[in-house]
Amino acid sequence: MKRRVPIAAIFIIGLFIAFFLDGSISQMFSGTLFKYPNALVPNLTLLWLILAVFFGNTQKLHLELWAAVIGFIFDMYYTGLLGVYVFIFPLVVYLCYTVYQMLPPNFLSGFLVYFLGITVLVSLGFVANAFIGEADASISEFMVNTLAPTLALNLVFMALSYFPIGALYRSHKR
Repeated sequence: MKRRVPIAAIFIIGLFIAFFLDGSISQMFSGTLFKYPNALVPNLTLLWLILAVFFGNTQKLHLELWAAVIGFIFDMYYTGLLGVYVFIFPLVVYLCYTVYQMLPPNFLSGFLVYFLGITVLVSLGFVANAFIGEADASISEFMVNTLAPTLALNLVFMALSYFPIGALYRSHKR
C-alpha cells in the first residue's frame, strides 16, 4: 500500500525550500541580479505562499500563520530588521486570497493576483526601509530600477511554476 504525504507537510517543506532558494539564487547570481542601478529580487517564498492560496485549502494549511512565521524568519535571516516581513507576508497573502476569490480560477487570474502581490510586497518593503532611512531612492528610481525588474523576474518564475505546483496540489487532494 502506497502511503501519501499530507499536503500540509509538502507545503511546509516547500515553503522552507523556497525560503532558502531566495537567498541562494540571490547569492549565486548576485553579479547579474544586482547590477547597478537595477535590482532583480527573487521572491520565491511569496510565490510558494500565493500558489498555496490558488491551489490549497487556506484554512487547512493556516496560510496567514505560516506567512507570519516565515516572515519572522525572513526578517531575522535576510534583513536583520525585525517586523517588516512579519506583517507584509500575511497582509499580501490575505490580499491575494481576497482578490483571487473574486476572479475565475485560471492562470491569467493567478498571474494578475501574483502581479498585485509582488507589487504590494516590494512597495511596502521600500516604504518601510525609506521610513527608517535605509532606502534613499526616489519613487521613480524605485519603480524603474527595482520594482519593474523584480516584477519581470518573479512573473517568469510564476509562469514556469504555476502548472507543476498546481499538479502537485491536485495530486494530493482528498
